[in-house]
Formats: sequence, structure tokens, C-alpha cells
Amino acid sequence: MEKTEEKLPNESIAIEKGSVPSNNNEPVETNEEKPSMLKDLDGDKMHVLILFFLYILQGIPLGLKASIPLILTNRDVPYKEQATYSISSYPFSMKILWAPIVDSLFIARFGRRKSWLVPVQYLIGIVMLISSQYVTRLIGDSDDPEETLAPDVASLTAMFFLLNFLAATQDVAVDGWALTMLKPKNVGYDSTCNSVGQTTGWCLGYILYTTLEGYGLVTLSQFLLFWGIVFLITTTGITIFKKERNRHAGAPESSEEASTEPDLGMIETYKILWKIIRHPLIPVTALFLLTFGFGFSAAEEITKLKLIEKGVPKEKIAMLAIPMIPVKIGFTLFITRFT
Repeated sequence: MEKTEEKLPNESIAIEKGSVPSNNNEPVETNEEKPSMLKDLDGDKMHVLILFFLYILQGIPLGLKASIPLILTNRDVPYKEQATYSISSYPFSMKILWAPIVDSLFIARFGRRKSWLVPVQYLIGIVMLISSQYVTRLIGDSDDPEETLAPDVASLTAMFFLLNFLAATQDVAVDGWALTMLKPKNVGYDSTCNSVGQTTGWCLGYILYTTLEGYGLVTLSQFLLFWGIVFLITTTGITIFKKERNRHAGAPESSEEASTEPDLGMIETYKILWKIIRHPLIPVTALFLLTFGFGFSAAEEITKLKLIEKGVPKEKIAMLAIPMIPVKIGFTLFITRFT
């Protein structure tokens, strides 16, 4: 009895470590499968690809917006006027103001998120197609070599403000759709799709366009025309072939769809938003987000414009952004394994 009692602690330690004790009192390791991203996404791989593609589309207008200051500086537009153009980036900072409307007003039969995603993406495509017919003159170019045009900064600001407003609304709809498109355990991968997809779209809109335009392979008008067509075609495909699963309160639940979305009206949604804003940590976070960019603005924005003034080609300046892209994407994927 005494020998048996002495063996028990060793066996319990082996079991706690995930090992199975053998007859010789030697622990035998069990084959435990380590969690992996691909295994977690079983049944959701296609959904992740769809979300990733939607976020790529969202990044296209953002990249194109970033390329305009290089063109304006190349045409000797003063920094004061270019500061006015920066207004076009405001919608992504202000989308919280209309996000409750996107979340609470919808056509149930068509889909809670598709009610906004489909018309917004159609509008982005239409705005791009219309803009492609006028943007050449807006940036100060003309088919007549004898005609001299000054860039129309006000019209460019309005055009890209509208594009970014629509892209920000699309972002709200896609973020919400991820809650029902993905299984509850995989909802966290939406932030990865957002970061990596939006960065990829930004690279296409900024680095790819600037490089191709610098070598004379494409114009801004042609680039807008191409992506306008892409938006229209892909949105039509999503409308026809992708069905939205409703997970609002009162909808039948399955074992894999245990979570439900609260069926709140617009007023109730704004009340919840107000409660969040009143949280004591929100002002501190808002102050940090409003001011942290001050230290980087000169290095990230003014430096590029000064290089243009010194005669550095736009395509070379766009290449400066490439080294940080794999770092950003790789770090995002790395963090995903622990969140």
C-alpha cells in the first residue's frame, strides 16, 4: 500500500501535463493538436476571402486620395490649398455619427448589411465612372498642349470627400456583416481582414497607381474608370450570389449561430452610443487619437511634398512606403494568433 501511495503523485503530475502514464510508470505524451488559423476557419474560409476583398475595395479610394497631394505639389499648388484638400479624409474620423443609422435602418428581406453595402458600393462605382470623365481637367491637365489649367483643389476635395464618405459607410456595413457572416468564434478575424485588406487596397490605389502613372502606363482617369467598373461588377455578384444570414433577436438560432444581434431602433442605438462616449476612459482615448499624429505628420506628409519640390519622381516617393507594408501586414497576422 505504501508503494502504491508513493506512485499516485507522479501519475497525477503526468495527467496534469497532458501525458498518459504507462505500465512502467513513464509518461507517454498524447498527440494534442495545436490550434491553427486554418483549422479555426473551417467553414468560414470563403467568408474571410469575401470580407478581405470588400476591405480591399474600401482601401482603393483611400490610396487614390493619398496620391493627389503628390500631383498637386508637382503643379506648384501652395501648401495652404493642399491643407484644404485634407478635409477629404474626415469621413473616416466622423463615421461614428451615422454608424447607428446604418446599423438600425435596413430592409429585412434584402439583408441588414446588404441594405447599405450594395447601394453604397454601386454609388462608389458610379462616382468613379463620372469622376473619370472630369478628373483630368481637375488636376490641371488638358488634351490641348497650348491650354494651361490650374488644379481645381475645391472640386478635388469635394470628389474625394464623397468617395471617402461612401467608403466609410461601406466600412460600417462590412464590419457589421462580419458579425453574422462569420461564426461567433471567428468574429475576431474580421479585424485582421480589415487591417490587411485595407492596407492592400491602399497599396493598389497609391503605390500601384503612382508607379504606373509615373512611367506613363496609366492616367488617373483610366485608373478611376477601371475601378469604377470593378465596383459595379463585384457588387452585382454580391447582390445575386451572396445571401445574408439574419441573426437578429427573434430569428431561429442554430448551434453554430448562438449569438444574436439586438434589434434596436435608431434612437436606442444613439442612446447606447452616448453612454459609451460618457465612459471616463473615452475622452482620454479620444485625446490620444487626436494628437498622436502630430509627431509623425512632418515625416510622413511634408517630407514627400518637399521631395517633389526637389524634383524626385512621384513613383520613387511611392516606393518609400513599400518597406513598411510587409511589417504592418506581418505584425497584424502575428498578433492575430494571440487575440
